[in-house]
Amino acid sequence: MARPVKVRRISALPETYREGGPAVHLSYDEFECIRLIDYCGLSQAECGEQMEVARTTVALIYEHARKKIAESIVLGRQLEITGGKYRLADQDE
Repeated sequence: MARPVKVRRISALPETYREGGPAVHLSYDEFECIRLIDYCGLSQAECGEQMEVARTTVALIYEHARKKIAESIVLGRQLEITGGKYRLADQDE
């Protein structure tokens, strides 16, 4: 028999998305880092190989991306993915 789920204590309910408020901007490289690590399950080293940057650079990109995503969720802000310094893989020569 499964144990009953214990009631969890939370500090507050999340903000709801408000149209027209300030947006949180996630760059394309931050998005790629989140995609590779959290969605695809790659390690930071593997992510670095895919993105052709050092693992330490991936760690910084990942930290910034997670903070921005958390800000978007906690404060109910729109998340915009745009910009940054990048090149598309299919444009490699």
